[in-house]
Amino acid sequence: MSAQTQDWRGVAADEIEGDLTAEASAGLATRSRRLLGEVLRPWRRALWWLMVVVVVENAARLSIPYLVKEGIDVGIPPIRESGNLEPLLLVVGLVLLATVTQAVSRNLFLVRSGQIGQDILLLIRRRIFRHFQRLSPAFHDRYTSGRVISRQTSDVDAIYEMLETGFDGLVTAALTLVGTSVLLLVLDVKLGLVALLCGPALALLTNWFRKESARTYRTTREKVALVIVHFVESMNGIRAVQAFRREPRNQAIFEDVNDQYRRANLVAFRLVAWFMPGIKLIGNVTIAVVLLYGGYLAYHGDVTVGVLAAFLLYLRQFFEPMQEISQFYNTFQSASAALEKLSGVLEEAPDVPEPEHPVALGDPRGEVRFDHVRFEYVPGSPVLPDLDLTVPAGQTIALVGTTGAGKTTLAKLTTRFYDPTGGQVLLDGVDLRRLTEDDLHRAVVMVTQENYLFSGSVADNIRFGRPDATDEQVEAAARELGAHGFISALPEGYATPVSNRGGLLSAGQRQLVAFARAFLADPAVLILDEATSSLDIPSERLVQRALQTILAGRTAIVIAHRLSTVEVADRVLVMEHGRIVEDGAPGELIAAGSGRFSDLHRAWVDSLA
Repeated sequence: MSAQTQDWRGVAADEIEGDLTAEASAGLATRSRRLLGEVLRPWRRALWWLMVVVVVENAARLSIPYLVKEGIDVGIPPIRESGNLEPLLLVVGLVLLATVTQAVSRNLFLVRSGQIGQDILLLIRRRIFRHFQRLSPAFHDRYTSGRVISRQTSDVDAIYEMLETGFDGLVTAALTLVGTSVLLLVLDVKLGLVALLCGPALALLTNWFRKESARTYRTTREKVALVIVHFVESMNGIRAVQAFRREPRNQAIFEDVNDQYRRANLVAFRLVAWFMPGIKLIGNVTIAVVLLYGGYLAYHGDVTVGVLAAFLLYLRQFFEPMQEISQFYNTFQSASAALEKLSGVLEEAPDVPEPEHPVALGDPRGEVRFDHVRFEYVPGSPVLPDLDLTVPAGQTIALVGTTGAGKTTLAKLTTRFYDPTGGQVLLDGVDLRRLTEDDLHRAVVMVTQENYLFSGSVADNIRFGRPDATDEQVEAAARELGAHGFISALPEGYATPVSNRGGLLSAGQRQLVAFARAFLADPAVLILDEATSSLDIPSERLVQRALQTILAGRTAIVIAHRLSTVEVADRVLVMEHGRIVEDGAPGELIAAGSGRFSDLHRAWVDSLA
């Protein structure tokens, strides 16, 4: 690997590198075949009908050289002897019938196979998207967005190419090779045996190409994933790239991975450049040998001219599929590598699985309890060693403490982004692991400092957590949170498109839209993860007023670095190293005059002076 990519290469650590052991390769192949079988299963009957159509098409095509032989040997002599055209016209009519049959069956195959191929791709894309959404944030933390895009685009495209042209070429080639071999022996055993002497050379060349192309196309899929990963990561972080003048370095990395992809493709092209001319060479030498030997036999009257002509036509048909097989190997190996990646992702089990026997939550009150909860991101390094905490329904608590104290981890466990390593997190007395995703996400909502806005209108973003909300309900939620004024001033009001993650809105405006979204969803438990940390003072005051509204009447867990946010809390918890070291009302802790929260508050007041 080049030095250019050493500093970031870990983002694609799951991509397949280099040569695999026979056992690992067999495992990947088994996994890929299983996925392919699953997606093809709903169309088994249609695929069998397509197989019949292909057989009819190839039978019609294979009959033409034999009819040519009949025309020469049976149709021409009567013309020379008595001028009778009927035998020849009959043969010509059969040739036309075979040609029409081949054309009609080909049309039927292309239309139906195209429909099936698109349906299969639709199924694969749906399945990938559904599965990626079900996988927990822990998976997405380690699986970059570039690789997600690679799975949905280039890998699916590779499968589409195989479905569109690959199977057709393989089936046609197999039928042609078997049918032609049989017909060659039927026409003349001696000539047939001479023609089939090329078999070992073809088998050796094809086997070599199969092994080399499997390795080459796996590498190609890896390299294109690296290109996509680096491109997406660079564009997503374009502000940081430009702020730190990272463009030359990123360009150098991109040039390197792009060149790796180019070299991988060149290796694949070289394989084809050896394989296809090799097939042609073997085919042309075989035709020359058959022509020489067949001419000798025809001269001595051992075979007819018609048989020799049919033989040469069949030989052309015999070697043509070998070209198609080479193309099929190209698409098949590329698709196989793609299937390996997709099957690996689809077999990734969610870290927070749905319960086998869920408990109905009913109308949630909002009591949250941590019962001897232990959690660790890395085995042996607990972030929360043993947490006991009860948050009564309707209470607002503020979590403060240094970075790494465990505040955000507590929030992620409450939303079940992760499951605890030990103990249990309960909502209204029910372990979160026994609740369905729908019940949990209806009851618990988290608003983060990123304030992610999706493509669509402002109204669409507000009703994100409640898609069936009416325009009146959306506007009412915005009014309650103090967002109606700036939204109405937008060019198209609530219908104004939100693009580039809401980059046209200020940080405070994006926060208010996020609050309106949470307010409309109306959860029993609301978690605010440093919701005001990135705001300026005017925006923070605007958001503070909205906080009074959104927190009223519901359980709230507020993670805050700015102590101005803590003022809305009924209770403050100071955390250190995953433990609660202070717990009390904000005023009581400040009035005590000593303690960590009192020191934090005093430092905050001094900073405002």
